[in-house]
Amino acid sequence: MQINHNTNQMCEVIFGIHPIQALLEKDHKRLQKIFISKGNTNRFNLLIDKLKKYDNVSINFTTRQWLDKKVGRVVHQGIIAFIKSNPLPREEDLPQMLLKITKPFLLILDNITDPHNLGACLRSANIAGVHIVIIPKNRCAPLNATAKKVACGAAESTPLIQVTNLVRTMQLLKKHNIWILGADISVNNILYKSKINGAVALVVGNESKGMRRLTIDQCDELISIPNFGNINSLNVSAATAVCLFEIVRQNNFE
Repeated sequence: MQINHNTNQMCEVIFGIHPIQALLEKDHKRLQKIFISKGNTNRFNLLIDKLKKYDNVSINFTTRQWLDKKVGRVVHQGIIAFIKSNPLPREEDLPQMLLKITKPFLLILDNITDPHNLGACLRSANIAGVHIVIIPKNRCAPLNATAKKVACGAAESTPLIQVTNLVRTMQLLKKHNIWILGADISVNNILYKSKINGAVALVVGNESKGMRRLTIDQCDELISIPNFGNINSLNVSAATAVCLFEIVRQNNFE
């Protein structure tokens, strides 16, 4: 959600304790106004004490109804913040970003449409040490306040790049000697039997359709997660976490 809140600079709204705490620790100058539900002041005492140290942050107390009106029927936990918008890294910045990383570890999300899944994937990516997350500009969930809340601060610290042409971007990654590993439920190549070593980009696809054919064609290897139950598959964010941490295990503990 982007708005102009009594200022000449565009700002956006985030909600929930974890995204606000993460931004406070990473870049407090982006915080402008904090609005807290009057019934929740005690649970935010530590955060309020930290916020009072910064002159650029205005702390306001209001009703839950007012918060609901601002962000809609979401689980805002009784706190929202108006923050200065921060542009995402540009697509053209990617080559230089890759050159600065010794062993690049990337996550590519091909048409993830649910903001909750986008946020959950960002959170897992951050914990796994992913350097860059790549998504297509079209047909992808927005990095909105809901995604940022689910990400629990990861959206503020893990670079996210939107690209015009995912196939072209994957070809660029190959030129940088990055192995492209695609998660595909239909293949018999089990993740745990794959030999992963070095720079790698994990690709996961849409919640119901998986990766697009053109995306699959650019993968160096396709892998799947073994299934010992009677349910068809994991949620995309859970599958992403499983694959990311197997890559971490093989790349760091073998």
